[in-house]
Amino acid sequence: MAGAPARKLRRYQEMRDFGRTAEPAGGAAAGPDRHRFVVQRHRARRLHYDFRLELGGVLVSWAVPKGPTLDPKARRLAVHVEDHPIEYAGFEGVIPRGEYGGGDVIVWDRGVWRPVEADPARAIEAGTLHFDLDGEKLAGRFVLVRTSRGEKDQWFLLHKQDEHARAGWDAEDHPRSVKSGRTNDEVAAAPDALWHGDRPAAEAEEAVGGWQAPTEDELAALDALGAKGRWSVGGRELALTNLDKVLFPADGEPVTKRDLIRYYVTAGPAMLPYLAGRPLTTHRFPQGVTEPGFWQKEVPRHAPDWLTTWRNERARPGESRRYVVADSVATLAWLANYGALELHAWTSRAADVDHPTWVLFDIDPGPETTFEQVLELARLHRTALEHFGLTGRPKVTGQRGIQVWVPIAPHCTFEQTRAWAETVSRTIGRVLPDLVSWAWTKDKRRGRARLDYTQNVLNKTLVAPYSVRPRPGAPVSVPLEWDELDDPGLTPDRWTVRDVPDRLAGRGDPFAVLLGLEQKLPGL
Repeated sequence: MAGAPARKLRRYQEMRDFGRTAEPAGGAAAGPDRHRFVVQRHRARRLHYDFRLELGGVLVSWAVPKGPTLDPKARRLAVHVEDHPIEYAGFEGVIPRGEYGGGDVIVWDRGVWRPVEADPARAIEAGTLHFDLDGEKLAGRFVLVRTSRGEKDQWFLLHKQDEHARAGWDAEDHPRSVKSGRTNDEVAAAPDALWHGDRPAAEAEEAVGGWQAPTEDELAALDALGAKGRWSVGGRELALTNLDKVLFPADGEPVTKRDLIRYYVTAGPAMLPYLAGRPLTTHRFPQGVTEPGFWQKEVPRHAPDWLTTWRNERARPGESRRYVVADSVATLAWLANYGALELHAWTSRAADVDHPTWVLFDIDPGPETTFEQVLELARLHRTALEHFGLTGRPKVTGQRGIQVWVPIAPHCTFEQTRAWAETVSRTIGRVLPDLVSWAWTKDKRRGRARLDYTQNVLNKTLVAPYSVRPRPGAPVSVPLEWDELDDPGLTPDRWTVRDVPDRLAGRGDPFAVLLGLEQKLPGL
């Protein structure tokens, strides 16, 4: 095993097209006395942990579906897979769909390993390898035991009973990268990890270093355009039209299409983490908010070729089949030019639409509900989340209500998350029963608020963080810190496209702490 790393990499290299994939092809091996190990949390077709030991110039690798553990009573299935190149040990990014292993990868743990057997290659061939790990998460004596042979041998990975053993220890409770501190969500959403295989190699990696706001020169070029023209932003050229059309009337200066485009590209770096990788539903108002708008999901035929889209293979006749996936400031500019004022992203990712990553609570006020009563109900949501040990944040809707967003691990079905949200909502409702109605239609609620948990369903959505709302003045749905609920100046439509960029520059994004936080719902 240890003597021919070039031959051992041949199968790996045949399975990947390195002209498309942001992975090293392999070649140089580490020094003979170095024994590194790495565990990469890898969301491909299914989530698994790639457990890799440096040996003989390659990374000998096993796929561990439930991840390694420090629990000596747990046995983890480990499937022996092809060896990987040494250079792969530090890889953290996204492998494009269509490539072998397409998905997002983080360096979940790393360190050094020491074999107990004198000849670890022979021990692996014999089917039992004892070794010690000294990593940032994993430590102590482990053993790999082969249980069956086949095209991909089946093994068990176990931790021995020693001073590092921890009963009940679960890898999923420790989701962040030891390399960057990020989670898979953050890596999947970050442009420096995106690699577009349908572009020339020189252009395949997009927005290195994170989503970039437009430059001063790009904004100046937007301002200098007439009523229409071609504009370049984020490396893309767009044909913009009707830039001086008033979309939002206001008591002061009205908001034009040019203003809307400027807002979305400026707020884009804060907004895109909640949109990237998710199908998008848009609320379009091509003639402005004084005329009726309409919902649109299907990507139009005239959409540019560079637009990232997702195809819903389950769509029935008459249903939308191809959705926009907003993953760049240029996409946001294109949507704004297209009259998409309001943006709603799915709560599940395109890569795994059946398992949401958000639980949403929508406090929908009735005609008789005051905003102070909405705030009372929001504070009760905070109390409930604290009771469960969960982290969430509120945001004003830009209209009359408040929503509470709670990030979760994508392990539960929509049926489970909706049932959990309903239980929490009804418990909160019993605390202030005079403020809440469970009637479905507003005319039967007697003016009361509804605690709406019903948006926790596949293909149902709430307005995205930092999305504009279709009302005069162009209000924005803005995330909050919990203590901002006590601000006497708070209103649900306090911020507009004119002042959100300054708020972001001064306070940052209150939802940023939620990104990549994979929480388990109690009882599920």
